[in-house]
Amino acid sequence: MSKQIRLVIADDESLIRMNLKETLTGLGYIVIGEAGDGASVIHQARLLRPDLVIMDIKMPKLDGIQAAKILTEENIAPVLLLTAYADQELVERATEVGVANYLVKPVRDSDLVPAIRIALSRFAEFQDMTNEIKDLKEALETRKIVERAKGLLMDTQGLKEREAYRKMQQTAMNTRKSLQEVAQAILLAAQLDQTLES
Repeated sequence: MSKQIRLVIADDESLIRMNLKETLTGLGYIVIGEAGDGASVIHQARLLRPDLVIMDIKMPKLDGIQAAKILTEENIAPVLLLTAYADQELVERATEVGVANYLVKPVRDSDLVPAIRIALSRFAEFQDMTNEIKDLKEALETRKIVERAKGLLMDTQGLKEREAYRKMQQTAMNTRKSLQEVAQAILLAAQLDQTLES
């Protein structure tokens, strides 16, 4: 393992938690936090920012699925759930909240490593997709602003579309600003002019 993976583990039974920690440490993982209930695991994960949270589904205060939902929504860490129940409804609930992987107890050492790798991989893919969506939204927003500013220059200065765009590009290069910043400045200046005229 090139980078040691940092884990927070949670189970309401301390003996199971101790065995799990021993197993994970033996496999080369670093257990940086432990919790006995759902509320504590959320607190630990927020504080320690682990690479992965491994927790039991059945826990006091907040069950593993509810805790997983919070950790996933807050984009803190992927969650690998452990359960003694191969219940289809639990699997569906876990999937709905974005659990990265799921293992049925008793967990064999040979199952843990691939389950952890899959959980980390799914989480990385999810983060990549989230970043792509964010970038696309920003690009779309920039395009809308640039188009509005270009249209304004065409109307107010009698420029053709290409000329208006070229003028904005030139201004961006000369002022070392982004095209979006130049477009926003044009729109703001027009808004100020309207305000002063009225």
